[in-house]
Amino acid sequence: MKLQSAYIYFVEGSTATHASIDDVKAKFTRYVEMTSKTGQQLGWTYADAAFPYTVEERPEGKDSWFLLKGKDPDMYKAIIVGVGLTEENGKEKHYVQISLPESATHGDKNKANEYCRYLARTFKAELHLFNNRVQYFQPRKP
Repeated sequence: MKLQSAYIYFVEGSTATHASIDDVKAKFTRYVEMTSKTGQQLGWTYADAAFPYTVEERPEGKDSWFLLKGKDPDMYKAIIVGVGLTEENGKEKHYVQISLPESATHGDKNKANEYCRYLARTFKAELHLFNNRVQYFQPRKP
């Protein structure tokens, strides 16, 4: 299976040095809460449009990844969210990986980009997007 992936790297200045899968789930829960409150203020169910997925945990991905499965299979199929660790210049570099399977729709890619930016902003991390561009959300020295 060929996956497209975006990475959120924890760097110097990030709010954390690493994140567990439970930390990432908590961020998604917070995202749903925020969008539902926005929807209440606007008078419509914005949370359903902002987060059209259910969280599924598979036994083979325990503590390393989970699946966001689309509620409407015509518009949204799936997004895979995981955490990992790599070594760069002799130092450990923790990351959150958001991947799109081959069956992903354009809607999945749009939502994945939105969630990547949200996670990178809340963790104040470095975001490597699907198109290999980099966005910096950590505080930078002047």
